Amino acid sequence: MRKDEDMSMEKIVFVIPNMTGGGTERVISLLSGEYVKRGIRVAVMQFAGYEHAYELDERVEDFAVAEQSKGNPLIWGRRILAMRRYFKKNPNCHIFAFCVMGAVFSVIATFGMKRRLLVAERNSPDSCNVKKLRNWAYRHAEVITFQTEDGISYFPQDIGRKAVVIPNPIDADIPARFEGERTKRIVTVGRLHKQKNQALLLEAFADFGKRCADYQLHIYGEGELEEKLKNRARELGIEKDVVWHGFSKRVKEEIVDSRMFVLSSDFEGISNSMLEALAMGIPTISTDCPIGGARVYMEEDVSGLLVPVGDRKALAEAMIRVAEDDALADRLSVGGAKLKDKYSTGSIAMRFLEAAGIHV
Repeated sequence: MRKDEDMSMEKIVFVIPNMTGGGTERVISLLSGEYVKRGIRVAVMQFAGYEHAYELDERVEDFAVAEQSKGNPLIWGRRILAMRRYFKKNPNCHIFAFCVMGAVFSVIATFGMKRRLLVAERNSPDSCNVKKLRNWAYRHAEVITFQTEDGISYFPQDIGRKAVVIPNPIDADIPARFEGERTKRIVTVGRLHKQKNQALLLEAFADFGKRCADYQLHIYGEGELEEKLKNRARELGIEKDVVWHGFSKRVKEEIVDSRMFVLSSDFEGISNSMLEALAMGIPTISTDCPIGGARVYMEEDVSGLLVPVGDRKALAEAMIRVAEDDALADRLSVGGAKLKDKYSTGSIAMRFLEAAGIHV
């Protein structure tokens, strides 16, 4: 704790594995910055290593309690003891657990202590592989935030009664909508992971290229499937038209003039990259995946296009529509950009405070 901190001020402790380049980490960086501006003390507790893809406000207390465990119970023990020591030193803090295991470790670490726990469910609940453990931890929370109404339906009633729906914030500093001639570039942003199903996008892009020449597919993100996906691009004969960028801190500035953004996921909570693409006015296509996040934000043919999960043909056809129909592309651009004000960081930050019973 810094010497100049006022212990009478409210304090929020975000609990997260680490701050790598995912959508949840991006949301924490936005919310934490908003809260310190409002005079709330904020800490980001990383329990599985110390990594940063996004900068945090210098006023945010930022630390790690353990390294990645890789299933090692000794590291679990050290992690829980370090968390417990911290919560004893900060007995009146509000714990914001932004992942399932963050909720589990927080409940165990505060056993026998008074706690104020908010859990933020960030993905499709059906994708969790420790559902009984998750539900046990969620029952110890005061409130659980969901990104869509559909997400609540996956849980028993006693958990559902604690539910509050809060969408993701959109950074006010994203680039303004580009109004010139867009480049012949299709972009996607996300971890190279099975959930994101970039293989489907590669396949649809191969079909798209037979009708629409001179386009490139730009893929932003890192992950364990990178080599497998590059091999798939070679198999499809499109490797010269696919550009792999890895993680970029300037991704928004780099993609703002793209012809379209495509999200090909099998399931999502809400994709932050998709939201930001919409808000920047990039014509956006998304799979209509559980738990309905894209459907909540997009109005079909007005602010985006939805296609069935895993449907290569439908995805390619939607991409062709956006490439060939300038009026449609412009309509989607204008409609999507309206989200920027509706889901501002300030308004979403206030909804989390209200859910947690924090008054400032």
